[in-house]
Amino acid sequence: MPSLLRFLTVVAALGAIGYGVIFALANFVNPTPREMTVTIHPDKFLKK
Repeated sequence: MPSLLRFLTVVAALGAIGYGVIFALANFVNPTPREMTVTIHPDKFLKK
């Protein structure tokens, strides 16, 4: 039983670290917006 509790503690700690990293990325990192141009060839509009 102690090995099960140790395993669950490690899994919970890794999950908490992963959640913390995702939370930090979502709230503290601001993406820089930039313009984007995509060229679409006219033959993409033709239905076959």
